Amino acid sequence: MLTTASPVTTTAPERPKRMFEPPYVYGTVQAKAPAIVDGMVPVVAHIPMDKPYVFITIDDGAVQHPKARELMIEAGVWPSVFLNTKYAEGHKDYFKSLPTTVHSHTSNHPNLQGKPLEFQKNEICGNADFLATDYGKRPTLFRPPFGNYDATTRQAAASCGFKALVNWTAAVNDGRVQFQQGDKLKAGDIVLMHFRTTFVEDFTAFLNRAKQDGLTPVPLEDFLG
Repeated sequence: MLTTASPVTTTAPERPKRMFEPPYVYGTVQAKAPAIVDGMVPVVAHIPMDKPYVFITIDDGAVQHPKARELMIEAGVWPSVFLNTKYAEGHKDYFKSLPTTVHSHTSNHPNLQGKPLEFQKNEICGNADFLATDYGKRPTLFRPPFGNYDATTRQAAASCGFKALVNWTAAVNDGRVQFQQGDKLKAGDIVLMHFRTTFVEDFTAFLNRAKQDGLTPVPLEDFLG
């Protein structure tokens, strides 16, 4: 007598819930950058908004921490990274593997303030050219090293094709979030951290602080489109 085996049903494993779920489709423009006026890019350190969003930005690229990609994906957070040529050169595969958008931070990380226009253009445009070649897209946002800039910097950045000069309102160092004003993150804040050996501690500190303050990290470039 023939017997018929009962069909085996399987249930796909449930995707682990991320710390932050996207509140909209990332990569779609939510707001535009302020206009370029008198040939100088606008300076942005905070984005006024009525939604509970915050922005994480990561600078330099000096340490290619092996846990960075995993942490970003598990958290559901897509940072904006500002890379120097001297640190990013030769590490294209690493940075392209991250769920990030790459922006500019000069070639050699000098203090631009007070430097001649041609010097600043060489640093800013040269870095933009390098990133466009390595990543297939020219960056749209620029951050000056140390946050230092002058009118010449803003003029140079505009001539190199940037939409905005980006600074910050809070920073993460040694596993602690540090505020320029107040004692918590606010909607529209731009947070600075770096690719350092303390990446895990710093990124985790930011995630926990954002969650504690009721904010969702979203991509900066979506609000400077």
